[in-house]
Amino acid sequence: MNSWGKYITLTTFGESHGPAIGGIIDGLPAGLEVDEDLLKELMRRRRPGGTQLGTARNEADRVELLSGIFERKTTGTPIGFIIRNTDVRSADYEKLRDVYRPGHADFTYEARYGVRDYRGGGRASARETACRVVAGAFAMMLLRTAGVTVSARIDQVGKERCQERFNEVIQAARAEMDSVGGFISCRIDNVPAGWGAPLGDKLQSRLAAAIMSIPAAKGWEYGMGFEGCTLRGSEVADEFYTEDGEVRTRTNYSGGIQGGISNGNSIEFRVAFKPVASIACVQRTVNTSGEECMVSITGRHDPCVLPRAVVVVEAVAAMMMADAMLEARLARV
Repeated sequence: MNSWGKYITLTTFGESHGPAIGGIIDGLPAGLEVDEDLLKELMRRRRPGGTQLGTARNEADRVELLSGIFERKTTGTPIGFIIRNTDVRSADYEKLRDVYRPGHADFTYEARYGVRDYRGGGRASARETACRVVAGAFAMMLLRTAGVTVSARIDQVGKERCQERFNEVIQAARAEMDSVGGFISCRIDNVPAGWGAPLGDKLQSRLAAAIMSIPAAKGWEYGMGFEGCTLRGSEVADEFYTEDGEVRTRTNYSGGIQGGISNGNSIEFRVAFKPVASIACVQRTVNTSGEECMVSITGRHDPCVLPRAVVVVEAVAAMMMADAMLEARLARV
């Protein structure tokens, strides 16, 4: 439950207000050139305090690489890393010690384990996604050797689809002590046909499972998505043709995947993210004794996850595609 991948695996550890978070990446081939600039740039895009629209928590998010790298190349052995938490304010959560925050994992974690870390959500915090960005950076380094690229963008905030108004919508939610959700679209280009597997291990299934494990993710669709399912088959059929001796399709309603296997088109999907559950307006809840009470969640929180979640979506998608890349190499003699 703390690991992703089959051929390239990531296992993460740590809590939001612990001394550090970190992980182990295993399965990367030896000899891969390590691009430290790419790693730093992806971490910058996700880090707390990196945008005026986000949390006031200000973490440097400097990655300390502990193993698996020699002379700027991977050695084929596990890559261990940590990211130290340097700007925690656990006292902000003291009043929430015995209160179940609406929309959070407080109640469910306690129901499962009998104990929970109330400081910022502990293990359930989106702080953990920084580790996935590290793994995503290494996955992108590998994908680059095959010419594969991953890019994502915000395409809707709340009900607003106009990009020029996204910041305005987020700022309005913050001013009203509230939050807002929305949608992120992702596109994976230059994927050759043949990556993935049929039936119980389809490429879209693995992508969906990994993407839906991102905190606040509430829905996933690819290709024509839900809207395309309201149309007729004749309207969404990807007809084949040949060009320069290669088989292609005239459209991409399949989202680059057919039968669980990539078909050579761009892989396109969309993710829905809920409004942040940590809001300052007063809400009804109960405490650990079952008594009804009121709660206002103060502290440093994002009014919208989307600006920092874009790079997380890219990283998680890259992890799954790098995994599929190695799998495809083993599928044929």
